[in-house]
Amino acid sequence: MNARPIRSYDLLWLSLTLLVLVTLSFLFAIQPQDYWWCLRVGRDTLAARAVPVTETLSWSRAGEPILYEPWLACVIFERTHALGGATATFLLRGLLIGLTYALLWVMARRSLSPQVAALLVLTAGLAGSNNWEMRAQLFAYPLFVLCLYSLLEWQAGNHKMLWTLPLATLLWANLHGSFILSLVLAGSALLFGKGNRKALFIILLLMLAASFLTPHGIDLWEHLRFMLTVPSNQEYSLEWRAPVNEGWQMNLFFAWVLSFAPLAAFSSRKISLMEWVWFLGFGWLAFSGVRYVIWLLFLLVVLTARLLEGILPAPRVSPERNRFPAFNIALAGLLMALSLLYLPGLRETWWAQAPAVYAPKLTPIQAVEWLSRRPELPGPLWNDYAFGSYLAYALPSRPVWVDSRFFPFSGGQMEEYLQVSRGAADWEAVFDREGVNLLLLSTVNQPALIQQVEASPRWCEQYRDEVAVIFSRCEPIR
Repeated sequence: MNARPIRSYDLLWLSLTLLVLVTLSFLFAIQPQDYWWCLRVGRDTLAARAVPVTETLSWSRAGEPILYEPWLACVIFERTHALGGATATFLLRGLLIGLTYALLWVMARRSLSPQVAALLVLTAGLAGSNNWEMRAQLFAYPLFVLCLYSLLEWQAGNHKMLWTLPLATLLWANLHGSFILSLVLAGSALLFGKGNRKALFIILLLMLAASFLTPHGIDLWEHLRFMLTVPSNQEYSLEWRAPVNEGWQMNLFFAWVLSFAPLAAFSSRKISLMEWVWFLGFGWLAFSGVRYVIWLLFLLVVLTARLLEGILPAPRVSPERNRFPAFNIALAGLLMALSLLYLPGLRETWWAQAPAVYAPKLTPIQAVEWLSRRPELPGPLWNDYAFGSYLAYALPSRPVWVDSRFFPFSGGQMEEYLQVSRGAADWEAVFDREGVNLLLLSTVNQPALIQQVEASPRWCEQYRDEVAVIFSRCEPIR
């Protein structure tokens, strides 16, 4: 692969791409499911100077063993939130997204003009933006792309980047369970690539050793097996289900996958056996679960750039455009900085209808504030599962019955939660059996249950807003 030099003028195209993608990342509200409970884990880890090993967020599973593989990501999120609130948190996401797609652009630019590389990366960013939720997986994106870059350099005969692989695995294993993908990439490269296999074999051993350098040690690998097979994840979490062609992001993804075969057929450039193995492996993964789509999109940028190089005419080099490198670099920096205007805390100063920072229908901020001032209301509490994540962080004195982590809870508990939320006939018997005295229900997700509770003389409404309703037993169970 003959790398094309990156000129200062080219950075203008990169900056325009990042302006769009980073701005978009600032506009997505924080969904509560995988964010607030992670902040709680980060806070508890810092307070105890150790990662929690028993369940403390819920009362239904209290005291059971638990393992949090993204502990470092949770600590980073918690410190970011504590030091800078929503502004710093959104800035962190913007930096991670910007770094990921900037590195992808550098890789695509090796085969394409800066304009086409920018268009390719922009398309990948838009198609994968439904995987940009504020969650630990964000930290894995630049590490995955770095591994891709290092291994492609290795195949091209440049071994200088191999040293980054063990370091990436070490960091990744403490940030998110998807660290196993670094080993998948390197292992398949060792088997099917054409670089120095001896050097890569040594690196692969170092990567495997690095994966054990976490607070969990070998237990982390057992936890990965558990996460991939636990019914509560597979059956009740939407992100673990196979993707369908619904929504504009998935429209882009499916269109790209369908166009890949014709590109491969008509391009004069060929994809190596290693890259085909990557494509087929991550393709299978992407079509087995929504959460895996973004990994294939990263790979598609690199492979599509290679194929387009064999179809599109070679770009002309225009030296006269590069006469003012300092000006080009400064302008590129200014364009990327424009996205900062859309940060929470800044956009409200000029945008009267600025979007919500936290998902308004899923984050019961006012209800939890009201409940925090009513410690006399007897528990235990039964709650909407999405509310459970925010409750775990904002009101730890009220442990939840279930929350959006899914994996600590059995499939039977999740099924019972769904049936009760739908207003099943035995809803009150479940609450009696569990000794529930307090309910925090979602007006969006549990309208049938709210209607049932309203009709029962045994429950008294205590609070209501557009997001949540709080009931307590008129005569608490002791």
